[in-house]
Amino acid sequence: MTAPSETGAFPRLALAGVFGGLFCGYLGLSAAIPVLPAHVRDQFGAGDLAVGLAVTATALTALLTRPIFGGLADRYGHRSVMRFGALAIAAGGLLYFLPIGLAGLMAVRLLVGVGEAALFTAGAVWTVTLAPHNRRGQVIGLYGVAMWGGISLGTALGAVLRHFGIDAVWAFCAIAPLVGLVLISIVPPQPHVEPSGGGRGLLLRPAVLPGLGLALGAAGYVGLAAFVITGLQERGIDSGVIVLSTFSAVYAGTRLVIGHLPDKLGPRRVASCCGAGEAAGLLIIAWAPNLPIAVLGAVVMGVGFSLLHPSLALMVMNNTESSKQGAALGAYTSFWDLGLFVWGPATGAIATGFGYPAVFVVGAACALAASVLAMTIRQAVTTEKAING
Repeated sequence: MTAPSETGAFPRLALAGVFGGLFCGYLGLSAAIPVLPAHVRDQFGAGDLAVGLAVTATALTALLTRPIFGGLADRYGHRSVMRFGALAIAAGGLLYFLPIGLAGLMAVRLLVGVGEAALFTAGAVWTVTLAPHNRRGQVIGLYGVAMWGGISLGTALGAVLRHFGIDAVWAFCAIAPLVGLVLISIVPPQPHVEPSGGGRGLLLRPAVLPGLGLALGAAGYVGLAAFVITGLQERGIDSGVIVLSTFSAVYAGTRLVIGHLPDKLGPRRVASCCGAGEAAGLLIIAWAPNLPIAVLGAVVMGVGFSLLHPSLALMVMNNTESSKQGAALGAYTSFWDLGLFVWGPATGAIATGFGYPAVFVVGAACALAASVLAMTIRQAVTTEKAING
């Protein structure tokens, strides 16, 4: 049988299984988020620090283990590692039921982060190997839509299920990833080759510059998510949640409608334009005098930010030998987690010291830096040939 990348065929059923597995895994992962703060306070009498640690602990282990699971996927196969991730998230859902105290809850959250790292990283590389070569950037973007869809719906369902008791939430956290496990398991595994030696962790060379670009781009997203509502309220503009909702809708819609642009125009060119677009949208929001202008800024930012990640990821894949693409993509994605860790407290300090508009201006400067950085990344010769015919 000829590989999809050679024939141009689009393996819809296989990708549906991988995307569905990712979606269900994130349903279970995210359903706990809206109930954890009250649970930590009411069950353990803990304060805001413990609440923050319980919610964000998954990001810590995801940051540390994404490159590891990417390498394991290269060595042992994407399906095996992705199934392990779904099982780890489901195990976390079951462990929520146990009376293991606050420390035990933190350990469970760390385990769920390990599962998230394995599920996402192995699935990301798997989708790329399944997709035709000239549609890999588009598939990376659609994979992200499946993830964000799972996060959004999972968070909403967790809040709804809380009305039926906390056990209903924990049960959903266990069952949804098991459904994902079934979907992953019905997709035939892809052949893999033994990886050669080279860089490890975040320092895998093809991942470093694109990863730094992704971490820079994260500054604007963190600023928008954390401060757009309060920042607009300070100017007398209510309904800032509409700005966030618009950004989310445009983010997903852009990938669905023009997600093929990194493949068609070249990932370096698209990444550079996306950084500039994100910056423009943030600057519009920074000085928006009313809600319609702020919404316009969200549209511009959403279009730009949406394709930044798949464009940079495609550059990572194009510049990495096939036997190490899992490790490279895992390292690249870890820069997103790193960006969130850095920009979370940094944007808070900027808002405190210089005001809310400064948060968006700094985010715009970082997005422009990502745009410039993207232009310095070597683009694979095969990609150039494909673009030029």
